[in-house]
Amino acid sequence: MGDFHQNGVVTTLHNLTQRPVAELERELIDFSRQRPLGLVLPSLYSELQTPALETIVQELCKVPYLNEIIIGLDAADREQFRHAHEYFSRLPQHCRILWQDGPRLRELDRKLAAAGLAPSRPGKGRNVWYCYGYALASRRADGIALHDCDIKTYQRDLLARLIYPIANNKFSFEFCKGYYARVTDTNIGGRVARLLVTPLIRSMSIVCGHSEFLDFLDSFRYPLAGEFAIRRDVINDLRIPSDWGLEIGVLSEMQRNYANNRICQVDIADRYDHKHQGLSPDDASRGLSKMSLDIAKAMFRKLAIQGHSFSIDKIRTIKATYYRVALDFVEAFAADASINGLKYDRHTEEQAVELFASNVVKAGAQFLENPMDQPFIPAWNRVISAVPNVLDDLLSAVEEDRAEISA
Repeated sequence: MGDFHQNGVVTTLHNLTQRPVAELERELIDFSRQRPLGLVLPSLYSELQTPALETIVQELCKVPYLNEIIIGLDAADREQFRHAHEYFSRLPQHCRILWQDGPRLRELDRKLAAAGLAPSRPGKGRNVWYCYGYALASRRADGIALHDCDIKTYQRDLLARLIYPIANNKFSFEFCKGYYARVTDTNIGGRVARLLVTPLIRSMSIVCGHSEFLDFLDSFRYPLAGEFAIRRDVINDLRIPSDWGLEIGVLSEMQRNYANNRICQVDIADRYDHKHQGLSPDDASRGLSKMSLDIAKAMFRKLAIQGHSFSIDKIRTIKATYYRVALDFVEAFAADASINGLKYDRHTEEQAVELFASNVVKAGAQFLENPMDQPFIPAWNRVISAVPNVLDDLLSAVEEDRAEISA
């Protein structure tokens, strides 16, 4: 892709030469001698039945530079945990599974809950938070990548490119966000990013005025990408959202804690496809409807923290501005699809915009009704301060689960 522009306040690392993965891996092996590297995989048990995860595991078996793989396993009973242990046992790297629903981790969760420090909601945020805690406890990796387990087009160069910026000792990056084009052979994906996030950023800039956070967010080619890599020391102060605002919330934390020159984004795939969420227009607790509500609330919350005030009238103005900007984006994507010979259903795209516009108002109203809502899980520094042995307990729980299931 002939794109070399730096169009924002964070560095963009492009894929200009289609460099062979073997070359990247040779360098990563060298980097890993000074900065050990790891990978976190948050997974539902149901994903073990999918071709996507099977492809991911087959590709990871070829990766030579990882010192540790941490798998967060959700929604699994004992027999399913046993199956997962067998399923991932082929990985040649040091591999540990956090059985999130097992009695030992549940007991640890209850202990933290008694101190008001446990994640309050199930989901990916909770899964990732415990996996990051285990990474702090094991200390086997100084650079840690994370990606989902539903990537249908996975190749191991995705991981190599994602982790390279924080693995390279000559770089100063603490955080790297992956990006890619959500395009298949037939159509354009990524509706929430295309039709909600970017138009909402532009609309909030118009209504609220200049914001360093909005400029920062607008610098990312795909802010909702679930793939990012961080240095281990970042985890200590990172507050992770427990809802669908995970990706936006993590970016807001990075913007709060680090200078822009410590953050980058990298092109990790020419093509990317994963499990698609339904729009769920009649159920705000599911699918893209739930996602859009959580993301919009996260953005209102962040701007309020930075000193912006909101009223229901201002929220309605943002919604009206958003609706017009989003419809302009529909026009732009229709032209983009046409020149590339892709299908584009304007009706369903505009239906999505109408739903998102409605949810912008709902999210703003919910924020006004409960401005003290705290969807962030406490940072590990705070947890360790309150429960000094928590990392040892987490490490022991994982090892005891592994020993029991292996017996």
